[in-house]
Amino acid sequence: MISDIVALRAFYSSLLGRLAERSLALALSSIWSKSASERLVGLGYTLPWLDRFGADAERAFAFMPAMQGAVPWPVGQPSTTALVFEEELPLPDSSVDRVLMVHALEHTENPQQALLEVWRVLAPGGRLVIAVPNRRGMWARFENTPFGTGRPYSRTQLAEALRDANFTATAWGDALHFPPSERRFVLRFHQLLEQAGRRFWPIFAGVLVVEAEKRLYQGLPVTARASRRVFVPVLSPQGATRVGAVRRNREREC
Repeated sequence: MISDIVALRAFYSSLLGRLAERSLALALSSIWSKSASERLVGLGYTLPWLDRFGADAERAFAFMPAMQGAVPWPVGQPSTTALVFEEELPLPDSSVDRVLMVHALEHTENPQQALLEVWRVLAPGGRLVIAVPNRRGMWARFENTPFGTGRPYSRTQLAEALRDANFTATAWGDALHFPPSERRFVLRFHQLLEQAGRRFWPIFAGVLVVEAEKRLYQGLPVTARASRRVFVPVLSPQGATRVGAVRRNREREC
């Protein structure tokens, strides 16, 4: 199951979604080094955190997967949003300094190819920050949140995927230690549960966060890519029907 843009926006406008956003932002802040001259790309649904961390970047782009859908960002300014395939990013080699992936890797058809594509567009020494559902966490077992869809990862699986794509993990974090309940009585104690979980049961966090650095001392194999599907916008004009063509031919003969 893939969370589309409507479901994602609805979740993050809810109380549970706002609390989840804060928890993940806290985990990202612990490993995020600010840079005023970096070029930042958010891949997936990263708008809540691009608003927080993108202000310090020289420029920031919001790349949203074609299967998910897209919305304009930032609000009230010229849009820097693009609808993309995760395996074919519309960027030249070594063109960005940091990529943030949220609600992306667990939904992509070919995670390894997506990571290799991120490696291609990152500059030497560039950073990749990923947030994925934790296989051992409670959030991956409930579908009332976007973290309950897609393919969850363990820490070992995520580290192996990064290593196979020529990345070196440099820092780890976790978030969402409180249960994904929509009851206000439970959410009232979310801060207490989050603090206790971060201290006593971090292995069962709902989300794993990792920062990885692009490695340069090893070659990558070149593989042929299969042809990709073409997505046609719903409101695009379609070709003339056969009936309409026959009618026009008769009118010309008359």
